[in-house]
Amino acid sequence: MLDRPRPWAAVAWILCASSAFLARAAETPIPTESPTPAATPTPATAGAKDEASGIVRMTKDYDLWIDPQRKLVIVDGQVCLREGQLEMFACPKGSKEHESIVSVNCKAQFVHAALEAIGAQAGKPVSFDPSYRPATGPIIDVYVLWQDEAGKKNRVRAQEWIKELKSDKAMTHPWVFAGSAVWTDETTGQRYYQADGGDFICVSNFPTAMLDLPVASSQANESLSFAAWTERIPPLGTKVRLVLIPQLETKKAAGKAEKQEPPKPAVP
Repeated sequence: MLDRPRPWAAVAWILCASSAFLARAAETPIPTESPTPAATPTPATAGAKDEASGIVRMTKDYDLWIDPQRKLVIVDGQVCLREGQLEMFACPKGSKEHESIVSVNCKAQFVHAALEAIGAQAGKPVSFDPSYRPATGPIIDVYVLWQDEAGKKNRVRAQEWIKELKSDKAMTHPWVFAGSAVWTDETTGQRYYQADGGDFICVSNFPTAMLDLPVASSQANESLSFAAWTERIPPLGTKVRLVLIPQLETKKAAGKAEKQEPPKPAVP
């Protein structure tokens, strides 16, 4: 059986510090510096807050942080695909790397918890029965940070790595926090957060998606709408940092929301 996600146990764990990955510039909610993720300290215990940055770690087991003041979520990962059609932009490591550009070092359920911890409330996943109903929820701006082989720090909106096949341009659609669903095995009572299976940040519509597009986007192989923009994506294995920023002040669902410009990060 399915039910809607409830606040995860991870929320109660919040708070283990790590600050090296964020800039000290208070005027922007996006980190203005992006050192190699591998260099980020990873405290072994949760509960300590870094006073200098205000950043807290969700859990010692995954590369996931929140900034409660600037209302953003940070999750580390790596480039896992540079060519081919896509069903996701990002998936949890060890799931759907064959159709995602980025794999993250975290389960989707903990990112869900992190977004809720900074005030975002999940909407509803896409529905196809009896007719198509798009995913709803607050818009989530997604940025990608990485450092290239020459040491240059880079930052782009995630859409810039995704090519819309019909227009041959970068994807323009936003992502919304649909929130996936929880499946309970009635024989064991075990509960499973469905997006942990791979459907973390999707470009094809899935009822199991945590972040989905609020427009129709087929998951049929012959009708996939998006592909990796190879020339814009760094080499396979490049460590990246995703920064997720919910548009908390937009109360209506995407598609009906008033237009709101994403934050403009300063150039490093």
